[in-house]
Amino acid sequence: MPDPVLIHFNDALADELGLAHQVLGCEALIGMLAGNSAWPGYAPIASAYAGHQFGAWVPQLGDGRALLIAEIATPAGERREIQLKGSGPTPYSRGLDGRAVLRSSIREYLCSEAMHHLGVSTTRCLSLIGSSEPVQRETVETAAVVCRVSPSFVRFGSFEYFFHRRQNEQLATLAEHVIEEHYPHLIGLPDRYARWLTEVVERTARLMAQWQSLGFCHGVMNTDNFSVLGLTLDYGPYGFMDRFRQHHVCNHSDYEGRYAYSAQPQVGQWNCSRLLRACLPLLAEDTQAALEIGTGIFERYAPVYAQAMMRRWADKLGLFEARESDTELVNGLLSILQRGKNDFTRSFRHLSRLEALSDVPAAGIREEITDLEAFDAWIVDYRARLRSEQNTDDAARAERMNRVNPKYVLRNHLAQRAIEQAEQGDYAELAVLMSLFRRPYDEQPELESYAEEPPADQCSIEVSCSS
Repeated sequence: MPDPVLIHFNDALADELGLAHQVLGCEALIGMLAGNSAWPGYAPIASAYAGHQFGAWVPQLGDGRALLIAEIATPAGERREIQLKGSGPTPYSRGLDGRAVLRSSIREYLCSEAMHHLGVSTTRCLSLIGSSEPVQRETVETAAVVCRVSPSFVRFGSFEYFFHRRQNEQLATLAEHVIEEHYPHLIGLPDRYARWLTEVVERTARLMAQWQSLGFCHGVMNTDNFSVLGLTLDYGPYGFMDRFRQHHVCNHSDYEGRYAYSAQPQVGQWNCSRLLRACLPLLAEDTQAALEIGTGIFERYAPVYAQAMMRRWADKLGLFEARESDTELVNGLLSILQRGKNDFTRSFRHLSRLEALSDVPAAGIREEITDLEAFDAWIVDYRARLRSEQNTDDAARAERMNRVNPKYVLRNHLAQRAIEQAEQGDYAELAVLMSLFRRPYDEQPELESYAEEPPADQCSIEVSCSS
């Protein structure tokens, strides 16, 4: 990569990884983070995998623009893989350039860290390197490389790859590796594969609940973009909803809305079914017996998701306990937000200001609601629900709610502003956002404008699979 420039370095993550501060700005480090030189003592690796892309089976995929450049142990004794995205062609680039552009690299760099500080399971980013090298996408853009960090980048599609090639020995080897490195409590157990897959399914269900509760849409929920550790993986055309819409589609390449907001939980379950199918040879020698075990594991998804989702909705409403009847309360509020095209993040944040024992209208949220008659009726039910569990300490409840309802999320117009400035060589806005999203639940009065809805002319920013 010509003329590599260190645009941003994640000091906090570097500390967690045990990387010395002295290396910041070091030319040797920049060379490694750009992909121009190897990590000492490690040969770069690109992984093969397959996957279902928008529901269609693709037997040969792989790290077309990603290279694993190191495996390290953190000071806490945890294993981390360090991977470059955009460093050039790999054996799986399928004739393409293996590059990433500055636009998409900024989006991944920002969002992975924003998600981490929101408390969502995710891969993270250590650095962002820019270059003058031209890259052809919809237009000619400049190249960039992000350095991604994760306990593992193994995907559902990694197992599909071996299953569809009838390479059961390699399938077992990969499963043993994942268990030994990431599920060590299962090592040596006779039913370790079934227990491991159960944990993967349950982690995936809980991850979907995290996404839904924050209004986050992934955009490309292919099986090759799903992690066997239950992490948010591969940030492409993602988006946090501004106006609430059940069928919001954040990826304008998703013409049929397969990965719409409302579809994400079901897609997560379907992807788990593809992983389970690929791992049937591990569950039992007899096909019917394997199917019965796999079906039992598959059926864990729905109750785990439902429980995790209701707990998250209850937390967002400041409730101590989640009751079955709360489904009606949650759906009532979401219906009001949808009819009025109200902002998802702001509405839940404002709701913390409600007084449980007062008849005074709920300040903040009420000013932004369109269907006031329905909302005022809903507030009566909500106050009654709060009082039913003696939940009338408004200040304590507000504090709890503000720990789960973020003030700031990475809205598309915020990312776009940072991208446009960076394309002109100005990285100040990128730094502001990185600082802002380290504390997404805190009031940051000097940055209050970053919590506002997008301007009218920026509500329709579109992202695609090249984003």
